[in-house]
Amino acid sequence: MIEKIQAPIAKIIPKEMEKFGDLRVDNYFWLNDRENPEVIDYLNKENEYYQQMTAHTQDFQKDLYEEMKARIKEEDESVPYLYNGYYYITRFETGKNYPIYSRKKGSLSAEEEILFDCNVLAEGQAYFKLGGMSISPDNKLAIFSTDIVGRRIYTIQVKNLETGEILEDKIEKVTGSAVWANDNKTIFYSKQDEQTLRSDKIFKHKLGAKQEEDVLVYFEKDDTFSVDINKSKSRKYLAIESGSTLTSEYRILNADNPDGKFKIFQKRKRGVEYSINHYNDSFYILTNKDDDENFKLMKTPENATTAENWVEIIGHREDVLIEDIEIFSKYLVVEERQGGLNKIRIMTWDGKEEYYLPFDSETYTAYTSTNVDFETEILRYSYQSMATPSSVIDFNMRTKEKEVKKEQEVLGGTFDKNNYIEERIWATARDGVKVPISMVYRKELKKDGKNPLLLYAYGSYGHSMDTYFSSTRLSLLDRGFVYAIAHIRGGEDLGRHWYEDGKLLQKKNTFNDFIDCSKHVIAQKYTSPEHLYAEGGSAGGLLMGVIINEAAELYHGVIAQVPFVDVMTTMLDESIPLTTGEYDEWGNPNVKKYYQYMRSYSPYDNVKEKRYPNMYVSTGLHDSQVQYWEPAKWVAKLRAYKTDDNVLYLDTNMDAGHGGASGRFEALKELAKEFSFLLDLEKIKI
Repeated sequence: MIEKIQAPIAKIIPKEMEKFGDLRVDNYFWLNDRENPEVIDYLNKENEYYQQMTAHTQDFQKDLYEEMKARIKEEDESVPYLYNGYYYITRFETGKNYPIYSRKKGSLSAEEEILFDCNVLAEGQAYFKLGGMSISPDNKLAIFSTDIVGRRIYTIQVKNLETGEILEDKIEKVTGSAVWANDNKTIFYSKQDEQTLRSDKIFKHKLGAKQEEDVLVYFEKDDTFSVDINKSKSRKYLAIESGSTLTSEYRILNADNPDGKFKIFQKRKRGVEYSINHYNDSFYILTNKDDDENFKLMKTPENATTAENWVEIIGHREDVLIEDIEIFSKYLVVEERQGGLNKIRIMTWDGKEEYYLPFDSETYTAYTSTNVDFETEILRYSYQSMATPSSVIDFNMRTKEKEVKKEQEVLGGTFDKNNYIEERIWATARDGVKVPISMVYRKELKKDGKNPLLLYAYGSYGHSMDTYFSSTRLSLLDRGFVYAIAHIRGGEDLGRHWYEDGKLLQKKNTFNDFIDCSKHVIAQKYTSPEHLYAEGGSAGGLLMGVIINEAAELYHGVIAQVPFVDVMTTMLDESIPLTTGEYDEWGNPNVKKYYQYMRSYSPYDNVKEKRYPNMYVSTGLHDSQVQYWEPAKWVAKLRAYKTDDNVLYLDTNMDAGHGGASGRFEALKELAKEFSFLLDLEKIKI
C-alpha cells in the first residue's frame, strides 16, 4: 500500500487574459519563468513527490533498466557506406553512452580513422548532442556542431582531419545545420532568432574569419516560415529551403561559385509545396501544385526552373501518396504510401521495367536508407515490423538479388519473433471513417478483456506513425501487454487527405479517432477500461490532454511526454519559440473562428472537476518546443480540480530538452520510469 504523501500544491496568482470577449483566468501563469527560484523550487518539489510516491518501484525500475539494456548489443556498428572515397561507420562501445564516428579510406580493411568520439566530447556534460557533421569535398576538414543544454542551440566548429586539431573558427548560437561549398573553405549555415528560435537566417563563413565577419546571404522575413540549407546529392548545387506548414520555396547556387548570388528556383505560392533533386542537367520536383494533394513528380531543365517549364513524370493518384524519391543513373526509386503501408517502387529511366519490392507483413515499415552514389545499381533500404527486428538490406535493382547487411540483434537468447502475433484492425470512427490500428502481442493471449493494452498515437503535422520494432517494448509484451498504434487523422498514414482532415478546424477528428479506437479495442475484448492505457508525446501529449477531458472513463492510466497542453496561451504568444510557424497547423487564434475552436479543446483550459485516470507527465526544463511550464501548469490545475485518488506525477528532467536524456542508456532509465508506472498499476512484477 502506497503511504499517503502530500502532493505539492502550487500557489495561486490569478492572471486575467481576455480576447474576443472571452475571459480566461490562469492561476498558474507565474510558473512561466525559468529564472524564478520559486518556480525551480516547485518543480523540485514535484520531482521529490514523484520519487517518494514511487520509492517502492525503485528496485523494479533498476531491474527493468538492466533487462532492457541486456537486450541491446552494446558493441555495435552501422553498415558502412562509401562516400567520396571513404567508408563511413558509426559505432558504439560497451558501457559507453554515445556514438563514435569513424571512416576508412578506400577499403573496409583500411586503418580506422576516428572522426568524433562523442563520449570524449560529452565528458563533464549532463546533456550532449552532436548535430550536423559535414566533410569537406577534399576530405580534409569536418564541420561539426554541439549542443550541451538540450535547447537545440548549437555551436559549430571545424576539425582538421589530417592533424586532429580543432580550428579557431567558432560559430555560436546557431541551428547546427551547415554545408561546404566546393572550394573547401566556405561554409553556409543557418541561424535562429534568439527569442523565438525560428531558423530565419542563412550566413556565409570563410575559414579563419570571426563570426561577426560572416555575411548574411538570406533572411526570411515571413515569421511563419523557417529556413535551412543543404547540398544536392550531385554536389553541384547549394539550396536554401524556406518552408512553412503549407508552402515551400527554394533558392539555388552553383556550389563552385560560393560568392555568387542565390537565385529563386520557383517563387512561393501559398499552399504549394515542392522539393528538388538534381541529376545531370535537370531538376526533379516532388510537388502538390495544381491541387494534387498526394503529390506528383515533375522535371525541369536546370537553367529553366520556374513552374511553367515543369513536365510531369509521375502523375497524381487519389489513393497513393508519393513521399520521396531516390535518383540513380539508371533507376528512379519512388517511396509511396498506399492503404497506410510503405511501398518502394523501382523504375528504369528507359521505361522498360517497373516493379515494387515485395513485402508480406501487414504491420511493416520500409524506407530507403543511405544512398549517396548515383552510379550504383544497389539500393540500400531498411525494413522492420512490430515483431521483426530492423534490417538494413542491399538490393540489386538489376538482378533483384538482396543481401541483408545487418539485422538488429536482440540479445539474451529468449527472443523469437514467432512468439508474437502482429495484426492490423480497423476501427469505425463516429463519422463513419475507418481508422487503422496496428498491434503486437504474445500469441497465447486470450481476447477476454483482461489484457493490459498500451495505445499510442501522435496525429499531427502530417507525421505518419509507422510501425516499428522495439526490443525495449518486449518488457511489456512478455508481461502480457498488447502494444497498439492508432493511425489517427492528423498524420499522413492514409495519404494527404488524412492529414488535411485532422488539422485546423478539423482537428477534433484527431481526438475523436483516438477515443473511438479506444472504444473499439475494448469492444473487441483486447482489453477493458480497467486495463487500457494511453500514451502520447508533444502534440501527442495534447491528444492525451483532450482524451482525459473528454473520455477519462476509458483509461486506467495515461503517459503524457512533454505535452503541448496550454494551446491558447502558447499560440497567442508570438515570442514563444516556434509559435508563428504553427498557425497553418492549428490556426491563428488572433482570428475569432480559430480562437473559439482551439478554446473548445485546449486541455489546460478545459480541465474539469471530475475523475481523471492515473497519470505520469514528463517534461524537460530546457525544452525549446513545448516549454516546461505547459505540463507544470497543467499538473498544478489537475491537482486542484480532480476528484479522485488516482496518482498524478510530474517528472521534470532538469538537464534536458524536448528529446529527453541524451545518452543511449540514460534514455532507457526514462523508459523504465514509464514502464514501471504501467506495470505498477497492473500490479505486475518481474
